[in-house]
Amino acid sequence: MLLFETEMHVVTFIFVVLEITMFFYQFTYYLSRPEDKNRMWYLILLFLLIIYNITGGLFPDSKMPLPIILQNILAYGSGFLTAAYFPYYFYKGFHLKKIRFHAVYGVFYFLLLPYLIFFVIVYSINNNLDFAIRYGIIIPFFYSLVLLWAIQRAIRSKYKQDQASHNSWEVIAVYLALIPWVSLTVITYFKLGQLIEAICTNGGLVVITILFIHRNIKNAKLEYKQLLEFNTIGKRLPDLKLNCKHYQLTSREVEIMHLIRDGYKHKMIAEALFISEKTVRKHVQNIYTKVEATNKVEAINKLEQNIQTTPNLSLN
Repeated sequence: MLLFETEMHVVTFIFVVLEITMFFYQFTYYLSRPEDKNRMWYLILLFLLIIYNITGGLFPDSKMPLPIILQNILAYGSGFLTAAYFPYYFYKGFHLKKIRFHAVYGVFYFLLLPYLIFFVIVYSINNNLDFAIRYGIIIPFFYSLVLLWAIQRAIRSKYKQDQASHNSWEVIAVYLALIPWVSLTVITYFKLGQLIEAICTNGGLVVITILFIHRNIKNAKLEYKQLLEFNTIGKRLPDLKLNCKHYQLTSREVEIMHLIRDGYKHKMIAEALFISEKTVRKHVQNIYTKVEATNKVEAINKLEQNIQTTPNLSLN
């Protein structure tokens, strides 16, 4: 069933509406915590998929003012760009360092480059979309299998190293999220239609969203629990200063880190130190960068753990 005399299927439209709603909700939350990089990677993926659904659903349409060739280039381009970002999302969002080559270089050579050659250059010359699909999908198809294998290995390796956070259902969920994206080249090659394409690609996002929400809930619970523990243990300011010195934190950053460990929010820190909330966020981001952390609990853990590894450091 098509929507409002366009080429967009009603199922695709439903996914677009839901994803736009989700995007604005998550974006509003991200604005309050810009140091949350995992949410930023997710927002980028969500935005790309929205563009992919819109262009793939509406194009090609002879009633549109754009040339059909340009419509097809944009539609397939959004699909290739989204597929190319997918490994990067897993590399950053799941901290899978072993797929860095694929996330940074591999997707360009084996996904984006074939798109530029066959779907932009060759298609613009011969105006033959079937030719572009027939030969432009070959390399991305085989590379998608390589990506699936590489991400699976990286996930297994990460969970084996971190037994404390191991959860078998999460591993299975990641695999389920990957399979629809790997099958995208097959769907494109055999022209299985917009409905199947929308269900597969957006189904993968549903699994990713479940994983994303689950991880955020788990991190929030852990953050709250550990902050309570830090407050009951005591301040131990000299130890905190000692480790802040190790990570080369400034005196202002030490003050802010001490307040964070005491459970202060950004607004409360700003009021206590007579600075703007924006300045507090900037200092917090600098702290996370220096200690290589993504949230306050991880930063506090890094500083606490370092007490045992650098006992002889002086404050001078």
